[in-house]
Amino acid sequence: MTPTIRAMRRRDIPAVAGLEREIYDEPWSPRVFFDELALDTRAYIVATDSDGAIVGYAGILVVETDAHITTIAVAPEARGQRLGKRLMLSLVDRALDAGARHLTLEVRVSNASAQALYEAFGFTPVGRRKNYYKTEDALVMWATDIDTDEYSTRLEGIRHTLEAAA
Repeated sequence: MTPTIRAMRRRDIPAVAGLEREIYDEPWSPRVFFDELALDTRAYIVATDSDGAIVGYAGILVVETDAHITTIAVAPEARGQRLGKRLMLSLVDRALDAGARHLTLEVRVSNASAQALYEAFGFTPVGRRKNYYKTEDALVMWATDIDTDEYSTRLEGIRHTLEAAA
């Protein structure tokens, strides 16, 4: 099943917040999602299955030429289906459409699978944020020059692997 990825709507927030509570030890409240959706510099997306249930979501903040991935999550039952890669590709497309040239994010130092996903998109570690996640450091990662032909070729390769797997 190929999920549908679309813009998050206010009415999606209860389901997104429920998924957030299921996945994270320190979940965002529904209010945070409402506040984020109200800001012009943010873009949030959801992935839905064939029944319309939300099985993933992600968000990005764009400030001038930098885009910060604020969140990305996939429901446990939907993992292993390349949904994280599809969400990331959609975020990168939105960042490029907004004029971003660079991407950044934080990820738990223990989350090797997420780090591998981000590395596929050209992110490299540049530092750590001590106790960013209360009891764990965050690895700060950047992907630079995403507006180049070289990065476009990387994205086309990712698109091709997703299409071949569908």
